[in-house]
Amino acid sequence: MVNRNKRLMKRNRKRKSTSKSKSKSASFTMPRWLKPDFAAVNWARVATAGAVASLAFCGYAATLWVMDRPIDNVVINGAFERVSAVEVERALSMHVTTGFLSADLRTMRAELLEIPWVENANVRRRWPGSIEVHIAEERPAACWGKAGLLNVRGELFVDEVQHVPAELPRLTGPNGTERRVSEMFFSIEERLEQRGMAAIALQLDQRGAWEVQLSSGITVRLGASFVEQRLDRFFEALDKVISAQVERVDYVDMRYTNGFAIGWKDQDPMRARFKEDGEPNV
Repeated sequence: MVNRNKRLMKRNRKRKSTSKSKSKSASFTMPRWLKPDFAAVNWARVATAGAVASLAFCGYAATLWVMDRPIDNVVINGAFERVSAVEVERALSMHVTTGFLSADLRTMRAELLEIPWVENANVRRRWPGSIEVHIAEERPAACWGKAGLLNVRGELFVDEVQHVPAELPRLTGPNGTERRVSEMFFSIEERLEQRGMAAIALQLDQRGAWEVQLSSGITVRLGASFVEQRLDRFFEALDKVISAQVERVDYVDMRYTNGFAIGWKDQDPMRARFKEDGEPNV
């Protein structure tokens, strides 16, 4: 019995020793090809490359320093009628004191675009030490309200001007409707030009109703509803009825569902009926 117990104890010791050896052999050993071999690094090449890069950077910085000379002069190009040289100089005065290369051209352009009547501005460097500026002025296409001016894109670029050119059409409307009113005006103007006529004014009131004034003195009332359809009917009436006696017409009221009314300068209004009579609509 005793011998049997001794044999069991020996077997247990062998099992324990075997499990320990297995656990030891299971530990990870880094392969030799993954071990960093610092001796294989060519430190001389690394040092040489670093020195070359440092010299290149220093040379680049020195070149910039030498080339970033003070700005000699500013050349301004453009046909100026409304923009003054004083305004341009004031916009650029804070930026031309820097060096030729360090001057911020983008900021300079932004400053120039803030000047009234400046539509576009280009700024560039001209070797060896000049800044060249080209400015294009706004072209007024219409008068907005009492004294504002719109450009060809329908943008209000001047809120109030002392002298409004008499040849400009007069457009009015609620604040924020400048582009909408100008687009409507130029659309009507294009169709009138095909018939040898012109418009001189367009009004959009607070209710959304449109009214056009022609150069012949005729006022066209379009209202606020079905404006495109009413415009089509007006040009149809212009071709068939109105054009032959433009001088006698005071106004044309297109606010009827199926027709229009003509107001004559020398007599009572005449209503042209397509299908049925009725009162004018908004």
